[in-house]
Amino acid sequence: MKVALTGASGLIGSALMPELQRRGHQVVRLVRRPTRSAEEIRWDPAEGRLEPSSLADVDAVVHLASVNVGDRRWTDKQKAAILSSRVDGTTTVSTAMAAADPRPRVLLSASAVGRYGAGGPRLLTEQDPAGDGWLAEVVVRWEAATTAAEDAGVRVAHFRSGLVCAPRGGIMGRVLPLFKVGLGSRLGGGRQFWPLISLADEVSAIAFLLDNDIRGPVNLTGPEPVTNAEFTETLRRVLGRPPIPPVPGIALRLVMGSERAEEMILIGQRAVPKVLLDHGFTFEHPTAEAILRYAAKRSA
Repeated sequence: MKVALTGASGLIGSALMPELQRRGHQVVRLVRRPTRSAEEIRWDPAEGRLEPSSLADVDAVVHLASVNVGDRRWTDKQKAAILSSRVDGTTTVSTAMAAADPRPRVLLSASAVGRYGAGGPRLLTEQDPAGDGWLAEVVVRWEAATTAAEDAGVRVAHFRSGLVCAPRGGIMGRVLPLFKVGLGSRLGGGRQFWPLISLADEVSAIAFLLDNDIRGPVNLTGPEPVTNAEFTETLRRVLGRPPIPPVPGIALRLVMGSERAEEMILIGQRAVPKVLLDHGFTFEHPTAEAILRYAAKRSA
């Protein structure tokens, strides 16, 4: 299968590309600079530019590219960049796919469990409605941007990723250095659920969606979401570090900004991967301990 990939240089994309190649797929990258080889396609998501003819011999598109939500304070400018990178980029891909002749058969489009908002302690599956909050609104609009491809008959799956744990980058890139020097602790009350998934399982799940006739929303999370307090205790045990007092929510709000701290740290989603499990996907790292040992060991 010939697969076009956006966001190939990011955390997930840089791991996904070699895995798809290992499975026998040909991968071409969508890039914003001038192309350097036949394995690249130029696009400009901000301007809505992607030539439909460049996708005419592509079988599937995996769309990952977007601005990271956790790197900077949520100023009005940063929030606009986060939203436009998702909606404009996805609209560009979706519209070009719909206009291609012949058109690609599959679009796997990144999404996030932030769609569920403050889920509290209840289990959240793909059938649960969108929650409240700015991130939930962003994800709703992000997923809606695939409409052109869906209307054209393309099989579209929105993979709603949880907290991807990798040896470098992602959430572990932020918390591992703190834990290794003894500064990692529970955040706020610690009762908020963190739906973890290892990078290895994230990549395997995307490849699984490519090979199986699955459409609609798909939670990419481990089957056993844990609270922040359980995450903290497990990682502390894995690294052999002593417990320290929790970081109060007010401190997080001061450092990160209230809205960002609330929606990224202090509320959570107890999301479970019902669709993946129903279709027979097997997790390499099904528990929080397995996920954190994978990330901590690989980063040692």
